Amino acid sequence: MAGSGTLLRHAAAFALALSLGIAGCASLPPAPEHPPSDEALVLTRKADGPLIAFVLGGGGARGFAHAGVLKVLDDAGIRPDLVVGTSAGSLVGALYAGGIRNDELLETALAVQREELIDFVFPHRGFIEGNRLQTYIDKALEGRLIEQLDIPFVAVATELAGGRLVAFTRGDAGMAVRASCSVPVVFQPTPIRGIEYVDGGLVSPVPVKVARASGADLVIAVDVSRRPDEHKELGSTAAMLNHAFVVMEHALAQEESKLADVVIRPNLAEVRVTDLAARGQAIAAGEEAARAALPQIRSLIAARSGANRGR
Repeated sequence: MAGSGTLLRHAAAFALALSLGIAGCASLPPAPEHPPSDEALVLTRKADGPLIAFVLGGGGARGFAHAGVLKVLDDAGIRPDLVVGTSAGSLVGALYAGGIRNDELLETALAVQREELIDFVFPHRGFIEGNRLQTYIDKALEGRLIEQLDIPFVAVATELAGGRLVAFTRGDAGMAVRASCSVPVVFQPTPIRGIEYVDGGLVSPVPVKVARASGADLVIAVDVSRRPDEHKELGSTAAMLNHAFVVMEHALAQEESKLADVVIRPNLAEVRVTDLAARGQAIAAGEEAARAALPQIRSLIAARSGANRGR
């Protein structure tokens, strides 16, 4: 049984990071009265400026950088009309859209403990069920549905059977985030209305297209995905599989990021996707990258505001 214990410990560390690094013991929340749905979301046009979307990508524990980015943008008075998140980005994005911002968001990111969010189950289709994560988000948002949050919010997930991108825009926020964070094999798929969903990063690690489809004029994307390491030793099957996944994720992120107006890429070279202990470093990297992007963002907002007034 010692081998099983070791396996579970490694699975815990991996799952912790891929879902933004959070853990705990099993509990079953009641089935939501309003399960998430993917109804079309179209933003209402503004007369005095561009419709701004923050797009927060997936990246495991590297996703703590989102909290730093959002703090700097909020302090600068740059606030979105829409927040779209995949995986770790959906978790941070839901909290932000629900009104947890600035220092409170940083404090939440630094204070969250492993015991709060991960529930282990017999590893039939995944080591983690995800109920604790769902409950954590619902409690943090005081039970509000996605459509009741302060800012329009979208959680991106992947339909497991068909591989279709799904953008949850209404219903239970905790369940939507759980689906978006359900890394295959690590998490069990999230069942919603008889359909199973997994991590949104499989099809859209930086979901800019979702923001554009909702009518955003100015998209600020935050890419915290990993970069392929050209010098990495690939002498084992596990190393090969991991590297292949990183290559695919990076290619998808790069391609979709081209559709954004601004792409913020924090320097996370020293932060592993499983490195919960480096959350402070990730937050600082997010703050630094956001400060560097402020002149470009302000210039674009001014230009788009002028264009809107001229219509």
